[in-house]
Amino acid sequence: MLKTLVGACFAALLAVAPASAQTTPPGYGPPIGLENARKVMTAAEAEAVKNNWSVVIAIIDSGGHVVMLHRRDDVQLSSIEIAQGKAKTALLFKRPSKVLDDAISGGGAGLRFLALKDIVPLEGGVPIIMDGKIVGAIGVSGVLSAQDAQIARAGIDGLK
Repeated sequence: MLKTLVGACFAALLAVAPASAQTTPPGYGPPIGLENARKVMTAAEAEAVKNNWSVVIAIIDSGGHVVMLHRRDDVQLSSIEIAQGKAKTALLFKRPSKVLDDAISGGGAGLRFLALKDIVPLEGGVPIIMDGKIVGAIGVSGVLSAQDAQIARAGIDGLK
């Protein structure tokens, strides 16, 4: 039943996603290693510090397991779960979590995503791609969703 629902939601995602997002996403690769996770975390934290944003940054591997989690001072505790959820959502759907956010905001078929358990369809989760494979994901929570995404993208840029 869950597989059928996920399949239907994935089809809905493709139907409501922009044409540029309809390219075949990369496959999963080996889990991100600690050294590369540190590069992502360092760059993401630098962006948060530069803007004086209190956030939680979560990095998970390609199996969905936490590799690193940093919580800046004074961030709301709910951001711990939200950051991990954004990362997991990006990993499972092989797309930035903003795609689901946009699909739900658009209504219609996109509202089917609300039936899925344990997804966080809010901007701020991004897959980590190395050598053409998804090796993990980063999720950020604590400020506006667009700012969370800015931090996540800065983290991804840390691998370049």
